[in-house]
Amino acid sequence: MHDVIRDMALWITCEIEKEKEGFLVYAGSGLTEAPADVRGWEMVRRLSLMKNSIKNLPTVPTCPRLLTLFLNDNKLTTIAGGFFQSMPCLTVLKMSDNQPLQQLPMGISKLVSLQLLDISYTSVRELPEELKALVNLKCLNLDWADVLVEVPQQLLSNFSRLRVLRMFGIGVAHLSFDRSFSPWYENVAEELLGLKYLEVLDITFRSFKAYQTFLSSQKLRSCTQALFFSDFDREKSIDVADLADLEQLNTLYFFRCDWPGGLKIDYKDMVQKSRQPYVFRSLEEITVRFCRKLKHLTFLVFAPNLKSISVSHCDDMEEIISAGEFDDIPEMTGIISSPFAKLQHLQLWGLHNLKSIYWKPLPLLRLQELDVRSCDSLEKLPLDSNSANGRRILIRGDEDWWRRLQWEDEATQNAFRLCFQPL
Repeated sequence: MHDVIRDMALWITCEIEKEKEGFLVYAGSGLTEAPADVRGWEMVRRLSLMKNSIKNLPTVPTCPRLLTLFLNDNKLTTIAGGFFQSMPCLTVLKMSDNQPLQQLPMGISKLVSLQLLDISYTSVRELPEELKALVNLKCLNLDWADVLVEVPQQLLSNFSRLRVLRMFGIGVAHLSFDRSFSPWYENVAEELLGLKYLEVLDITFRSFKAYQTFLSSQKLRSCTQALFFSDFDREKSIDVADLADLEQLNTLYFFRCDWPGGLKIDYKDMVQKSRQPYVFRSLEEITVRFCRKLKHLTFLVFAPNLKSISVSHCDDMEEIISAGEFDDIPEMTGIISSPFAKLQHLQLWGLHNLKSIYWKPLPLLRLQELDVRSCDSLEKLPLDSNSANGRRILIRGDEDWWRRLQWEDEATQNAFRLCFQPL
C-alpha cells in the first residue's frame, strides 16, 4: 500500500472508537435505491453505500460533518445536481466501478476539502471545468475511465498537492470508434511537470509528443508504476530501452499500436543496461492487444520478475521470444538461459501465426495457468517435466490443439496430461 493511501486510511480509522455513532454502513445490503432516511445523515461522518445495485441518487442530502463517502460498486446512472453541495468537510469520495455513470453532477466544486477522488471504471465522458476548485486533492484515480475524452486544459496542473495520479486505460474505448482525441492528450505530460509532490503515476499515452515530454522528466520517470500505449503514432515506434530504467514500472500495456517495424530495441545497449540493478526489475505484468505488426516480444528476457503475460490478436506475432535476435550478441547467452522464472500466468489468444513461445523447455516452476486460444500454429509448449513438479498447473485450450501438441518426451506429456481443461 502506498504511503499516502496508508496514511489516509490510518487517519480515517484512528478515531473509530470515539466516533462509532458517526458511522452509517449499508455496504452489500442489496439496495436498489438510496436509503429513504437521507435527512438522518446530518450527523454522519462516514457513510458507505458500496457494493449495492443503486441506480439513482435523486435527493440532495445535507451532510455538514461527512468526511468519507463510498458510492463505489453500484449501478449509478444519475446523481442529482447539487448532491455534493452540503458536504464541505468531505475528504474521501469513491465512485469507482459504476460503469453506467456518464457524468459528474453539477456542484462538485463545493467539495473544497476533498483529498481523494476515485472515478475509475466509470463511463464518465468529460471532466467538468469546476473540478479546478478541488485544490486540496492528493489522490485522483481515473483508471479505466475508458470513454473519457474531454479534460479541461490545465486541470491536472491545478492540483498542486497531488501525490497519486492514476490514468491507466483512459479513453481507450472511445477510440474504438473514433481515432481522434482531445488536444489535452497531446499536452498531458507537460501539465504534470509542475506537480512537485507527485509520488505515484499511472499514465496513458497516444501521442509521441506527450511521451517525449515524459521521457525528458526524471521526476515523472521515477514515480511511474504503469504505462499504457494506445493507438500510438504509427510512424513513430518507441524504443523499449527508454523504459528499461523506470525503477517503479510494474505494468506495461500496448493496445492497437500498429508500428510497421514493431518495437525498436538495441539489444547490445540492453545488454549493457542489464548489468545495472534496475533494468525492468519491477515489471510484473505486460499486456499486448491488437498490435498487428508485432512479430515478437523478445525484450521480455530482460524482465526477470514477470508474473503475467497476456498477448492477443497480434496477426504477425510468430514468436514470443526470438532466438534470432541474439545471433550476433554472444553476451546474451547468460541472460536468456532461464527467462520467466517467476511467471505465473500466460495467456495467448488469437495469435494465428504464433509458432513458438521459447525455443527450448523451461522449468517454469511458478506457473499456475496457461490459457491458449486460437493459436493453431503453436505446436509445442516450453514445458519440461520439472514444471509440474507435484503441482497442478491449469492449461486451457481447444481439444484439437491439445491433441496436436508435440512434447519433449513422454515423461513431460504424462506430467501435464491431467492439467488440461478443454474450453
